[in-house]
Amino acid sequence: MVIPVYNGAGTLPACLMALQQQTIDPQHYEVIVVDDGSTDGSAEVALQLGVRVIRQPHRGAAAARNAGITAARGEIVLFTDADCVPKSDWIAQMTQPLADPTIDGVKGVYRTTQSDLIARFVQLEYEDRYNRTMAQETVDFVDTYAAAYRRDVLLTAGGFDERFPGAAVEDVELSYRLSAQGHRLVFNPHAIVYHSHPATLGRYLRRKAIYGYWRVPVYARYPDKTEGDTHTPPLLKWQLGLAAAMLLLFPFVGWSAWVRGLWLFITVIFLGTTVPFVLRALRHDPIVAFISPILLWLRAVAIGWGLMWGLVRFRCSRSLAGWLRVAVSFFENINRFCILLFSGKERLP
Repeated sequence: MVIPVYNGAGTLPACLMALQQQTIDPQHYEVIVVDDGSTDGSAEVALQLGVRVIRQPHRGAAAARNAGITAARGEIVLFTDADCVPKSDWIAQMTQPLADPTIDGVKGVYRTTQSDLIARFVQLEYEDRYNRTMAQETVDFVDTYAAAYRRDVLLTAGGFDERFPGAAVEDVELSYRLSAQGHRLVFNPHAIVYHSHPATLGRYLRRKAIYGYWRVPVYARYPDKTEGDTHTPPLLKWQLGLAAAMLLLFPFVGWSAWVRGLWLFITVIFLGTTVPFVLRALRHDPIVAFISPILLWLRAVAIGWGLMWGLVRFRCSRSLAGWLRVAVSFFENINRFCILLFSGKERLP
């Protein structure tokens, strides 16, 4: 069990105590905290709780996890984060699928007990993605807040790419890489860790923008993933394009009735893409469902801004080509939508 920590002294004790109260015999696993140059006494907190600690200068979560992989002595390496509180059967649930020798990695899930509106939306957003993931026999997207891998697979693959700083998308890149190499990764919705999601809109949108930014170099390496993966809702591509079109057209809506009509048409289509999420949210949280269209639009804007920023920053021609293919696909779908709307002669894909 590897936990990277950087200035996480406030949340680390709850994480470690939960790991010390698991349903399996503690002699069957070890907990390794990799202190990534913390200045708040995170390492001392871990030592006080009797946990093995590895210290390193601040180099980022990817480097910290790699240090943990090297130091680990078990055949299976689990990962979670210092701000997560695993459920008591988490280790058992994470390792259970690996009894099948054909499986090399396992993805778990987030839960939260927060009452903040934005945090409740974030949880429903994760649930939406989990519903998609559960329909897949294998997955290509494993988040390190709840992940398990065979150690030899990680060592052979070279571990996490340390060129990704902080906690970016290094876990996404690793799972894409392992999937491309033919390793079988699966999803276990019963492997639960509790987490404090962003509670403010600003924090949430900032995280989404960073997510979009770092997705660019990942897509440059795996351009086929611009077409989709087992985690990302397909409607997100529509929402990115529609939100961008709404922003670009809005300054010109006063020019003519034609522009206003086009903007309203695009807005209606965008709202249509939010309907599946809203209907699912209604069953769990009507208040969040009511504001979801606005939050989904803001999410699309934040991710889109991050993607554009990343394209400029990294100048990734392969990634740009991939996104051009997405744009072509988007406009083809718009055309099909119009055919369906006005003539009813063709079904949506």
